[in-house]
Amino acid sequence: MPLSKKNSNFTNAPVQNDTLVILDKLIGFDTVSAKSNINLIHYVADHLGAFGIETKVLPSPDGHKANLWAIIGPKNPGGIVLSGHSDVVPVEGQPWTTDPFKMELIDDRLYGRGTTDMKGFIACAIAALQRHQERPLQRPVHLAISYDEEIGCLGAPDLINWLAHQPFAPALAIIGEPTSMKLVTAHKGVLVARTEIQGVEAHSSMAHAGVSAVDMAGSAISILKTLEREFSEKHKDSRFLPDYSSVSVNQISGGTAINILAGSAWFHWDVRSIPAVGGADILTAFEARVGKEILVIHHRNHPGITIKTKVLANVPALVPEADGIAEAQVKAILEDKAANTVAFGTEGGQFQQAGISTVVIGPGSMEQGHKVDEFVTLEQLGQCEKFLDQLIEAYSS
Repeated sequence: MPLSKKNSNFTNAPVQNDTLVILDKLIGFDTVSAKSNINLIHYVADHLGAFGIETKVLPSPDGHKANLWAIIGPKNPGGIVLSGHSDVVPVEGQPWTTDPFKMELIDDRLYGRGTTDMKGFIACAIAALQRHQERPLQRPVHLAISYDEEIGCLGAPDLINWLAHQPFAPALAIIGEPTSMKLVTAHKGVLVARTEIQGVEAHSSMAHAGVSAVDMAGSAISILKTLEREFSEKHKDSRFLPDYSSVSVNQISGGTAINILAGSAWFHWDVRSIPAVGGADILTAFEARVGKEILVIHHRNHPGITIKTKVLANVPALVPEADGIAEAQVKAILEDKAANTVAFGTEGGQFQQAGISTVVIGPGSMEQGHKVDEFVTLEQLGQCEKFLDQLIEAYSS
């Protein structure tokens, strides 16, 4: 296994070697969301198949990517699914001190893109299935690996829909996102949108003859930030930080030259919404105000201008469940039984809306995810292994 052991005592690592071998292999696959994850998915399918574990590869509609499902135990309803995503965020522009697609051990930290978010959990889950595949289980344990979570949980819905309609559909789900192995029962929803603006080009000395799409973009963004403030004044949730539905505009482009009124412009934005306020609520209010405060004014002289918004992803929030069986199952194992919240989104809300009781718990911290020199500690992986072993043992006959 090509691991650097700089200043490390690997022989005393609190992690089983199988998990590290699998994680090393997973990190080696460049599964940035813009690229295919097919090679990783087939590696996992082949690896589990070698242990006699049943798997199914579920291709995306265009065949460029795929989800994966695996199972141990009887094909009965009411089991548990361990869920994770195969894609990672880009590394371009980040000054990594290690190769992001080669796992490296330094002291007690494993570096590499995806070690925390969230190939570390996937490696633990794969290794757990192969350790327990011959255990007599009363109910099945499923593994679900999806694609394109990082750009809006796009792959999970098809996988969840397929699984939910099987005669052996699970009753509860564990989403292995990094929570420092603490129980999470609620997270924000995520709406991702692209707003495209068509203006009227004119020479900048003839400003009266045109309408700058960039100017309209600025006005539209101002409306979004006003809505963020107004919604935050009416709806707060102290369980989250920030305690309101935040709106962020993170990409923008437009125009042709410095002396031409921009004929077109676009910007990408997202809403991280508390459960009481869906991103669709802010979108509806935004489109209404754009019509009244921008389009109506300019349509008097330029009826051809447009401002159109397309939703790229809409991920539901995860909400606490009264007497949730997933929460009860996890609390029966953990010493720290506190229920926590996180501001990031997961496929957890999608599982929950399919009628599957869901919580989030996994190794590592999002403080390391998406950053240069991403890492997960050996201790966190060891805690995850122990947790999964106890979880599966609870299903034994």
